[in-house]
Parts: sequence; structure tokens; C-alpha cells
Amino acid sequence: MAFPKGFLWGGATAANQFEGGFAEGGKGVNSSDCTTRGSRTKLRTVTYKTPDGVIHEEPMFLLNAPEDAQFGVFPGYDYPSHQGIDFYHRFKEDIALFGEMGFKVFRLSMNWARIFPTGMEETPNEEGLKFYDQVFDELHKYGIKPLVTLSHYETPIGLANAWGSWTDARTIPCWERYVRTVGERYKGKVEYWLTFNEINIAAMSPWMSAGVGRRTPQIVADISKNQLIASAKAVLILHEIDPGNKVGNMVAYGANYPYTCNPADVLASKQAMHGYHFYEDVQARGYYPSYKLKEYEREGVSFSLTDEEAETLKKGTVDFLSFSYYMSSVTSTDPEILKNKADGNMGLGGIKNPYLKVSDWGWAIDPTGLRIALNELWERYQKPLFIVENSLGTQDVLEPDKTCHDQAHIDYLRSHIQAMEAAIEEDGVELWGYTPWGCIDLVSASTGEMHKRYGFIYVDYQDDGTGDGARYRKDSFYWWKKVIATNGEDLSD
Repeated sequence: MAFPKGFLWGGATAANQFEGGFAEGGKGVNSSDCTTRGSRTKLRTVTYKTPDGVIHEEPMFLLNAPEDAQFGVFPGYDYPSHQGIDFYHRFKEDIALFGEMGFKVFRLSMNWARIFPTGMEETPNEEGLKFYDQVFDELHKYGIKPLVTLSHYETPIGLANAWGSWTDARTIPCWERYVRTVGERYKGKVEYWLTFNEINIAAMSPWMSAGVGRRTPQIVADISKNQLIASAKAVLILHEIDPGNKVGNMVAYGANYPYTCNPADVLASKQAMHGYHFYEDVQARGYYPSYKLKEYEREGVSFSLTDEEAETLKKGTVDFLSFSYYMSSVTSTDPEILKNKADGNMGLGGIKNPYLKVSDWGWAIDPTGLRIALNELWERYQKPLFIVENSLGTQDVLEPDKTCHDQAHIDYLRSHIQAMEAAIEEDGVELWGYTPWGCIDLVSASTGEMHKRYGFIYVDYQDDGTGDGARYRKDSFYWWKKVIATNGEDLSD
């Protein structure tokens, strides 16, 4: 058996993509609530008002809002997070389905604004805390361990409008209050924690990652510093509350290949990996790597750490490393090759790889890249690993008899599990668990659409607003149940 006894099989979600309950239970507005629906051909936008009273919307990935912008929710816009898939009201039904599949672990995030509506309150919203109490109790009823992400692409909008959220160190004490509150409240109910989801996405979309409406090298550096210090503080707080807590980081990760054996391509590929490794280097090793400090020098970025901040980073290293893996990427220094752009998770596709097939959304399908990624991370850090996102977005169809035949989904997961098995059995990698992304259909983070489906469970909500939210088991539901029951030994259809 390649997979060890106690391996954590399950599934992964995020509050802003499936929870809903937007204006219920005392919840405040967060950054994802101000982000509209898009599609593969239409960019998601962010809405804000300027002092003259004019409402604006700008593409999320290109956002460059003025400093005096006040982000918010306005009539006439389609904000998919407001409904999600209505887990807020249907969590017992959904968790029962997870239990039927035999989940050992369920990755979810807590909505910070559901607990501290503006992020700045001194006392938490009890109704929000009670909601997560109910969710965790229901999970334990089925023997499912919660894996909780503290910040998954949503920051209270109050912090964004007050001082630019994570660009300002005043956000850190607000975060510490939030972490301590949930750590103490859910002691004994939650033992696995993640700090920031895909923390490295700040370089591509400060809005998604940090609720920040502009992007410059200085702004990204400030966000990163404050979030890295906050992550370390979360580790220290959660360990203080319960030494048995296991706290990890989370990055968007992927293997990167040089397009040719031209040394310039090889060097460029290695340098491209700095975008992944920088955050892990700080969170796992406890200090800023020299290549990042040199980059800041070249870009004229102002950066310094006090002795106290450096000590916090040193002491607050994570217990394990978690990451998302959807595809690999390719790097070239040839201007002609660079024109051959590939799609990918949050723009991480690079250029097209002629050796790989792609998904319906143009993402390269590369299970061998997952084995390479596992080896790179294990060799570099020697800390346990956890794959907390991995799956294939597909255009699933609900048949008239309410079945859904998602064979491409099964084939994708099987090939990646085989890569994991080889990494464990042949390469000696220590891997704790695997939670495929979107185990129940949810709103896509990059496009905001329901049409892009990942789940083992079909949810009848459509992008045009139709659908009653009914849940239906896909073919992959029964396949995944068998995989878990056999601890990964039986991967057959």
C-alpha cells in the first residue's frame, strides 16, 4: 500500500465560492462580495464608488482603483458569492453527502466578515461563530476532520476602505484578534489550519488575495510582508492555544519546464519558480531569501524588517506545506515562442506545452508535473505535504434522468493519484492528504461562473440565475467513494 494508514482523503471548498448567506447572520461585506460574475470570455469586475458618487467597475485582474475609492455592493450587478451554492442553509445535506462518500477530511474556509463584520470590531459576531460551530459539529458527526483556511480570497471590505487592508500593518492586530477568537472557540473541534490561500497570488491579483485595489511592486511587497508576518503570528497563536494544532501555509504551485535546453531557458525556468518558492521559503524557513531581497533592490522597493518582525518570522514557521496543483507551465526566452500563450490557474500557464493535452478552459493536464512538484517541495523543505486543491473544470451535463457522466473528471483524478502514489512509494515523499478542489460544484474563482464544474456532486444552479440548487450524485461520486474506501488501491471505473 503506497498510501499510509490514516491518509486524509476528502474535498476542498471556499466560503466565498459556495457558502452564500450574504446578508444573513450579521455577516459583513468582504472583497469577494464586490466581485461580479464573468465567464471564459468576460472578465470578472470589481465595483467601487468615487467621492463624486459615480459607481465604477474594473476587471479584477487589471484593477487600478484610485486611492479614495470606496469598494462596495451596488444594485444592478451580478455578484455570485452572494448565493454561492447556499451551503449556509444546506450544510447538513451537503455534509451528509460528504459522509456518504467517506470523506476523512473536508477543507473549508471561514468568512472573516461573518465573525468580524468590518474586521475592526473588538468583539466577534456570535451568530457567525455559532454557524461554524454547527458546521464543525456536523462534520464530526460523520467522522470528518475540518481543515480550515483562515483567509481564502476574502478580506472584510471595512479594512479595505479604511486603510487599504493588507497594505497597512494596522490590519495585523485585526487578524490576530480574529485568529485568537476562532482558535479558542474551536479548540478541540479543529486541529488542521491553513493561514492564507494561495498567498503568492498577491503578485497577480492583490484584490483576490488581499482586498487591495491597486498593484505596484511596492504594494505587492507591502501586502506580502504583512501577510507573511500575520501568517507567522497565526502559527504562534494557534500553537499557544493548543500545541496539538497543525498549521500549514498554502500556495498556488506547479512544475515549470524550460521550453528548450538553451541555458537561457533553463535559467528563466528556475527564476520563474521563485514566484512559488519565495512565500514558502519565508513560511517554512523563517526568513526572506536573498533572491527576493535582490529583486527588491532592482525594483527600487523599500523593504525592511524590525528585529521583532524577523523574530516572529523565525519562530512562526509552519508545520506542513499545502498547495494547489492544476497544471504545469513552460518558460522560454524566445520572443516568437512567447507569443504562444497558454491559459492556466490565475494566469500561471506560461506558454503552451506541445506534449500535453488541455482542459476545456485551456489548462495543461500534466499528472507527471504533480510528481515533480511533490519531489521539489519535499527535497527543498523536508516538511510534510498536503495537496489541498487539484481537479479538472469540465462542462458537465445533467441528464434527463438526473445522472451526470463526468468521465473526464475521473480520468484526471486517477492519473494524478497515480502520480501521488509514485511520489510516496518510489520517491519517499511524505504526503498527509488529498482534497480535490470543488468536491461539490461551486462558483469558479477566476471566472465567477457555475458552468465550470469540478464537483462529485452536481448543483443545479446556472449562470443565468435559473436552477433550484438541487444536489445530484455524478458518476465520480461513486468512484471517489470507492477510492476512499480502498485507501487509493482501487482506481478502476
